[in-house]
Amino acid sequence: MAWPTPAQAGPAAPAEVGELRLERAPDGLYLSASLQFALPELAEDALYKGIPMFFVVEAEVMRDRWYWSDRQVAEAKRYLRLSYQPLTRRWRLNVSAVPFTNSGLGVVLSQNFDDFPDALSAIQRISRWKIADSDVIEADAVHAVNFRFRLDMSQFPRPFQIGAVGRSGWSLLVARSQRLPPAEPSK
Repeated sequence: MAWPTPAQAGPAAPAEVGELRLERAPDGLYLSASLQFALPELAEDALYKGIPMFFVVEAEVMRDRWYWSDRQVAEAKRYLRLSYQPLTRRWRLNVSAVPFTNSGLGVVLSQNFDDFPDALSAIQRISRWKIADSDVIEADAVHAVNFRFRLDMSQFPRPFQIGAVGRSGWSLLVARSQRLPPAEPSK
């Protein structure tokens, strides 16, 4: 039985947020995003060896203030764990609102994929994620949303944390800020 090997690609494209949409709804503020990145080669190699990779998606909503620094009105985080199951040759993606622990998965959404590109594609799409309740978003104020997606080194097994410190081959960060203008008055 041959082990699968990471796809050999040319130089990695720069990591960026291809599209970021903010949608006001009666119950809150929703974010949809399309990310474009290639997983670092070291991380992809570790995945194929059965070591899970952890990611964090963060959104911060700031209210603009002219007289002082901007005020944070909401913050949302989503944690992802991607792992390869060598026996079944399948990929598993777990999504949770809290960090993963060794005591169990807790409440998570799990999806299985037959191949790596499909699993990576699921990570790169964020659809209608509620990042703030409607009561914290003032209709007549300008808000800014700071979005960030990163590889979470703090959840790696301890030997990887020690070996990966300071190595650029493990870094993955995608970030973007976007302004949310005041709501248009109802007619």
